[in-house]
Amino acid sequence: MKAVVLETRGADGVHYQEHEKPTPKEGEALIRLEAASLNRVDVYMRDSGAGITHSLPQVMGVDGIGHIEEINGHSDLTIGQRVILYPYEFCGTCEHCVQGDQPLCLSAKIPGEHINGTFADYICMPIQSLLPLSDNADATQAACLGVAYLTAWRMVFGKAKASPGKVALIVGAGGGVACASVQLAKLAGCFVIATTSGADKIEKVKQAGADVVIDYKQEDVVKRVMSITQRKGVDFAIDNVGDATWSSSLKSVKRGGDIVTCGATTGSHPSADLQRLFIRQLSIHGSTMGDLTEFSRLVKVFEEGLLKPVIDSVYPISKALRAFDRLEHAERFGKVVLNIT
Repeated sequence: MKAVVLETRGADGVHYQEHEKPTPKEGEALIRLEAASLNRVDVYMRDSGAGITHSLPQVMGVDGIGHIEEINGHSDLTIGQRVILYPYEFCGTCEHCVQGDQPLCLSAKIPGEHINGTFADYICMPIQSLLPLSDNADATQAACLGVAYLTAWRMVFGKAKASPGKVALIVGAGGGVACASVQLAKLAGCFVIATTSGADKIEKVKQAGADVVIDYKQEDVVKRVMSITQRKGVDFAIDNVGDATWSSSLKSVKRGGDIVTCGATTGSHPSADLQRLFIRQLSIHGSTMGDLTEFSRLVKVFEEGLLKPVIDSVYPISKALRAFDRLEHAERFGKVVLNIT
């Protein structure tokens, strides 16, 4: 089969080449992949991968959808059925799995990080990590759900507990997870304030559902938020930018409010501002991905047509290096997808 393989660190270490086709072990299924999407973690794996247990060479890619070609074990799924990959191998027996919180599994393995991933013709995944996907679902959009939209789902509904009437601040809404958070917060009935920069991105964030978009390069975010909220602040902020925005996010949240983070693209060691935290009784939540129940709900909402992932561009898998370039381009807005079939 053909695959996008990371052989050595750096852009020059990524190659689209022949790779051994996998064989499903007991409890696994072989999936003929149809589409996959790129995520920031793919760039991290390419350039560093520090802190993630793996060995090179390794097939890249976390997200994916496809059709079952072989099943090794008992399953209600059938040969030829279309499925979406829940991007975790999980044990099912540790305390976290028993509680239904698979992302906290003590032995979790993620495609494209710990094991061979989805940028390939085929992948083997545990049967328990596969969910049915209707044949009429848009392949490009469905391929975006597993990382960015699942991560946003847990942050918006699980950590921030979004509901009608709440006011949300989504920081850096030009990114994939943040843009997904805008869409989901609006779906939850929130009044959504978002930040980005540039007239083009501002318009696109509005189209994604934001009620107000602040150009952080032209305005003081905290002052504008306080003006919009009559100096109360927002109910919750979602900030995966890190050092550059953390202070303004803390200052934008009302007393007793919540801040949720899933990343730190500008640095991971901002000031904790402990006095503000305890005086205003703010709650900070770390979040990554979501559990199977959350993923099932997300897929259902998508299948019902209530959510349409924002797509920036689509490339054939043979042009994966160009897709990586686009992912890192300043003008990119929304998800970058690989067409595998």
